[in-house]
Amino acid sequence: MGIQERKQKVFYRKTKKGNIIKIVREHYLRDDVWCGLDGCGMCEGELRPLDVLTTSDSSLVKEPHHLIIDTNVALHQADVLAHDSITNIVIPQTVIQEVRHRSLPIYKRLRDLIDTSSKKFYVFTNEHHGECFVEREEKESANDRNDRAIRLASWWYKQHFRLSNQNVVLLTNDITNRDKARELEVEAYTMHEYVSSLQNSPGLLDIVAQVEEEKEEDVTYQGYLFPPHWPMDKIRSSIKAGKLHQGVLKTSRNNFLEANVLVEELEKPVLIQGRLNLNRALHDDVVAIQIFPKEQWSAPSAVVIDQEKQEEETGNNEDENADEQMLKKEQALLVAGKGDGECQPTGCVVGIVRRKWRQYCGIIKKNDITESLRHLFIPSDKKIPFIRIETRQAELMYNKRLIVAIDSWPRNSRNPKGHFVRVIGTIGDKDAENEVILLEHDCPHTKFSEAVLNCLPKMPWTITEKDEAERDDLRHLDICSVDPVGCTDIDDALHCRTLPNGNFEVGVHIADVSHFIRPNTALDKEAQNRSTTVYLTNRRIDMVPDLLSSNLCSLRGNVDRFAFSVIWEMTPDAKVLSSRFCKSIIKSRGELSYEMAQNRIDNPTMTDDLTISLRNLNMLAKQIKAQRIENGALVLASMEVKFHIDPETDSVIDIVAKQHLETMSMVEEFMLLANVTAAETTLEHFPDCALLRRHPAPPHSNFDPLLAAAKSQKIELDVSSNKTLANSLNAATKDNNPFFNSMLRIMTTRCMMQALYFCSGTLEPSEYSHYGLATPTYTHFTSPIRRYADIIVHRLLAVIIEADRTYPELLEPKKLADLTQHINYRHKMAQYAGRGSAEVTAIASLKGKVSEFDSYVLFLHKNAIQVLVPTIGQQLTLYLDKRNRKKDEIGKLKTKQPDAMEIDEEVPFPEFEFNEKELYVTCNDLVIRPFDELRIQASVDATDVQHQRVVCKLVRPVIPGFSVDPVVKEVVSKEKEKQNHDSQKTEEESKDTKKKREISERGKKKKKIKK
Repeated sequence: MGIQERKQKVFYRKTKKGNIIKIVREHYLRDDVWCGLDGCGMCEGELRPLDVLTTSDSSLVKEPHHLIIDTNVALHQADVLAHDSITNIVIPQTVIQEVRHRSLPIYKRLRDLIDTSSKKFYVFTNEHHGECFVEREEKESANDRNDRAIRLASWWYKQHFRLSNQNVVLLTNDITNRDKARELEVEAYTMHEYVSSLQNSPGLLDIVAQVEEEKEEDVTYQGYLFPPHWPMDKIRSSIKAGKLHQGVLKTSRNNFLEANVLVEELEKPVLIQGRLNLNRALHDDVVAIQIFPKEQWSAPSAVVIDQEKQEEETGNNEDENADEQMLKKEQALLVAGKGDGECQPTGCVVGIVRRKWRQYCGIIKKNDITESLRHLFIPSDKKIPFIRIETRQAELMYNKRLIVAIDSWPRNSRNPKGHFVRVIGTIGDKDAENEVILLEHDCPHTKFSEAVLNCLPKMPWTITEKDEAERDDLRHLDICSVDPVGCTDIDDALHCRTLPNGNFEVGVHIADVSHFIRPNTALDKEAQNRSTTVYLTNRRIDMVPDLLSSNLCSLRGNVDRFAFSVIWEMTPDAKVLSSRFCKSIIKSRGELSYEMAQNRIDNPTMTDDLTISLRNLNMLAKQIKAQRIENGALVLASMEVKFHIDPETDSVIDIVAKQHLETMSMVEEFMLLANVTAAETTLEHFPDCALLRRHPAPPHSNFDPLLAAAKSQKIELDVSSNKTLANSLNAATKDNNPFFNSMLRIMTTRCMMQALYFCSGTLEPSEYSHYGLATPTYTHFTSPIRRYADIIVHRLLAVIIEADRTYPELLEPKKLADLTQHINYRHKMAQYAGRGSAEVTAIASLKGKVSEFDSYVLFLHKNAIQVLVPTIGQQLTLYLDKRNRKKDEIGKLKTKQPDAMEIDEEVPFPEFEFNEKELYVTCNDLVIRPFDELRIQASVDATDVQHQRVVCKLVRPVIPGFSVDPVVKEVVSKEKEKQNHDSQKTEEESKDTKKKREISERGKKKKKIKK
């Protein structure tokens, strides 16, 4: 038993330089490739996941059977394959290879299912099986050859299983492949046919993807809503010839009918407007676009268009004519909201180069037709169009958060078609809402596996004599940590002491996480996959298990801990004379909060060594910060608030603005210095494979919204460099608006580019710089408990100081570059998840009441004003139309005449005019500009279950027919209320009686006047 035959595969490949190279690969065929059945007497081998089956749940296939899947099923029916009821499946090697080539995410998901022992999936190596291998025939396509190989493997299994009284069924959605399999007397069905026959899995049919056979779209337009997509060979040749351009489509947050495509060879993004021009492309798809002639270019729309509001007006109308009418209505909306700004390149999508479809969270819209199987799914992500699904269990899905996957988007449908995957939980449930945020932002959040937990040190953990010999013992120093209240994952601690020469020794001590996470272990791979800790308002998803994050790695007070220390000698004027890194053992003197540390510094009666250390650190930090700002570092702002949440009810007790103390700046300055020192050290020793972090300078066009807004307030900003911008921001103030400078800095933050990790060997040194911090090199070293990038930096530093050995992946620029891309993606998604959680929490605090806030104008549109509300840290939209007003509110203004007659005077709804060039909105004599203060009322629309839309109404300035009356609040202390309860009750009763009498008399007067 063994090798039967050796074959050679010969093919030719053209290199980038145009040379032709011949590649020869040997292919071995064997007679010892086993079937994987546990009860097979003919096969050997230890891997036997397939059970001997005794029953069948299918009405189509009565005898016990195993399933074999083809590539089509593997690619499109992964949700069905993942269902608990689907087990004992044979996956031919041909399928695995083809899936890996066509979709890496599906391949990874399939590998996870194969590795799950309870699923009983077995990969059959048919490409190396002597009886199952097939050669590609002349003029036979690769796809047809693979289908033939899968059919032959199915036939072999049918013959092989006869002695074990087992049967096989081939599942394929390719009708031709199914019919050819049946010619070989192999039972074959489509996924829909087979699942329909299962008697004990009634809900499984909803999960079956309704995938249409992939074929070239008909070039005719008649009977279709959308133009056809170009075939891929035509797209590739046209891109090469410069007739088409390729880029990533980014849908607008404010207008679901508008998107931009970033094209490398163009300075400005290409604008795509309207559903027809978007041509079934979704947010993040890689698309091929055709740019219109310059006379057809357009400016971005000046209106806010909400998809949900547009869909509300059409309901669940399944009539094809309704789709066509809605497309025309949407186009009319775009025309009416056409912007007056500068035109930019405009075009249309002619083809999809690569889809970025994923699974989407959301809810089902209730169908007016009770018996209908068709329903509209409303995604949580507003940039995704509504999805049509078919389900037989809609009643069970109402009031639930669901997951749905897109299957296709036919030319004759205004919406994509998809299928139900699973229920997440009930709308409003804390765990369900958190899972939606994590799933939507692709944040890994499952429990740590047993393999990962097995990598953790055994408890009780102690420091050995060997550890003490290998590390610097710094337990004699007055080291302490300074963090937010309640922090348990303490990454960093500091110390400062005076040297005999009058200088200072300053140390930053960082948790030595890399000591516990060794390269290429299951723990390391999991930390790498997560890449960052995710912070939600009521939950933290750790990058590493709790034993490390909150215990062994956390630099808690009065316990011995391993640290990676950087120690400087500094002059009293904060000049760094020397620095060194070392692995150390420390014992923190205390876990101080920012407030506790600030109290120590400010209290003149405290003169202990730890307090003196803090005062010296604070003194040095102020000088370091002043020098950074002198070099051009930016001081920006964000809308951060802190939520106080009741742990029992999960309701928001209070929302407070984050306090800014000197100690916060003190810690920040030394963390920045430690990161810069780590960057300089690693780059010096590893010029090609240092992991660094860069912040590119924004292109001038990024500042256009900021400059226009500032100009509207007669403020000129110089954005030619980070230093000139910093100086401009410092000088920009308004005496009548104390929040003006903060608003300006918040808007400046939005103009910035994303800071990115990168490998030093992949970019030129001129591209290393960090624009915001005004430093030529930078990295992250100070938070390894919550950032995987810091662990890599620690490993590089450990090699430099000869405290650890290197490994191949650490010094390979290509692999490190791939890793930085993954970390960048995870870091960005974690940030978005945190913001999404803050938004959900802030909106939850507004439910069931009407609240009033001071707000400041951020952006102006034709039909809306977007305002910043500092109290809740959110951006809200105040629509300048009637959408938020009840019919009986519009145009009514009550006035009282001297003779006490009440007359309802009708006031027309005011006209708003938007000047896009000079950036202001006028209404009668009132002018509203960016940064202006508005008093608004905010409440949550109870009917908008999905997005919990906040309804904003204007209180001040007063615009007749548009503004609403302020909410009057009476605050009564609980003690006083308790003392006067009885007297108040009596008084209220008498007032109520008096009020009723007045209403009655008023009614009589009105009747008398009418007579």
